[in-house]
Amino acid sequence: MNLAVAQFQPKDGDKAYNLSVIRKLTEKAKSKGADVISFHELSITAYTFTKDLNLEQLTDLAENVPNGKSTQELIEISKEFDMPVLAGLVEKSDGKIYNTYVCVTKDGMVAKHRKLHPFISRFMSAGNEYCVFDLLGWKCGILICYDNNVIENVRATSLLGAALIFAPHVTGCTPSDMPGRDYVDGKFWQNRASDPVSLRLEFDGPKGRRWLMRWLPARAYDNGVYYAFTNPIGYDGEQLKNGNSMIIDPYGEVLSEIRSFEDDITVSKITREKVQLSGGWRYKNARRPELYKDIIGRDHVSDTTPVWMKDSASGQ
Repeated sequence: MNLAVAQFQPKDGDKAYNLSVIRKLTEKAKSKGADVISFHELSITAYTFTKDLNLEQLTDLAENVPNGKSTQELIEISKEFDMPVLAGLVEKSDGKIYNTYVCVTKDGMVAKHRKLHPFISRFMSAGNEYCVFDLLGWKCGILICYDNNVIENVRATSLLGAALIFAPHVTGCTPSDMPGRDYVDGKFWQNRASDPVSLRLEFDGPKGRRWLMRWLPARAYDNGVYYAFTNPIGYDGEQLKNGNSMIIDPYGEVLSEIRSFEDDITVSKITREKVQLSGGWRYKNARRPELYKDIIGRDHVSDTTPVWMKDSASGQ
C-alpha cells in the first residue's frame, strides 16, 4: 500500500475551508501515487478552540455521522479521487458529543472511532470501544491523540489484528512537567520565511519533534505495527503546532516525514512482510498473560487533564 499522511493549518470552525484543503491535499496525494490519505484530529472543524465553546456552541458545531454534511462531503472527495480518506470532526449522537475520526471510501463510511480519552472540552463524552477494520487488504486501527499515550490502547488494538494504526493528533508545543516543553512563541512562526532555522529549532527540539521521538517510534516497534502519525502545522486555535506528520514502520524507523511549514503530504510504501519480521511481532507471540492479566485489569481512576489545562479545569 502507498500510504499518505497530511498536515495543514486549519481554520477554527470553518468546515468549508478545512474540507477544501482536505480535497486539495487528497488530489496531491493521488498525483503522487497514494492509495489512502490520513488527516489530523478534528481536521474538519479544528481542535483547540473547542475548549472555549459552551454546550450550545459545541452542539452547533457537531454533526451526525455518517449522515451529516461533512462526512458526506468527505465521501464525495473519496469518490472523486477513488481513494479512502480519513479525517476528524465533532460528532453528536443520542444527546452526546464525541471527538470522532472516520474512514470513508467512495462507497461510504467504513470505520468510525470515538476518542477514548477526550479532555479538550468537558462536554465531550469518551468513546468506549476499539476500532479495527479492513482497508485495501490491510487490518487497520484508529487511536486519536491521547489514546496513543496509553500504551494499553495500542497493544489492545494490535492484538485485535491491526497492522497499521492511524494516529491523528493535535499535539506538541504545550507546557509540561518535562523539562524543555512549552509553547512556541508566535514570533518564530511570523518570521518563518525570513528565519526558518529558528522556527525549525523550536519545532524539532523538546517542545515538538524531540518529544515525539521519545515515544512514538516505541509504539510502532513494541507492537510490530506501522504508524500513520498526523498533526497540524502552524496555528490550531491560539496554539502553534509543529506538524512533523510521519509514517513509521514496525521497526520504529521513520519512513518519511513532512519537514516543511506548509500544507503538505508525504507518501511511503508499506509492506505486509515487514510486520511479521519485526521484533514487536515476536514479542507479542511471546507474551504470558497469566502473569499480568489481573494486574493490568485492576480498577483505576482515569485522569487525562494535561498540565496546560490544569488551571482552566479547576475553574470549570
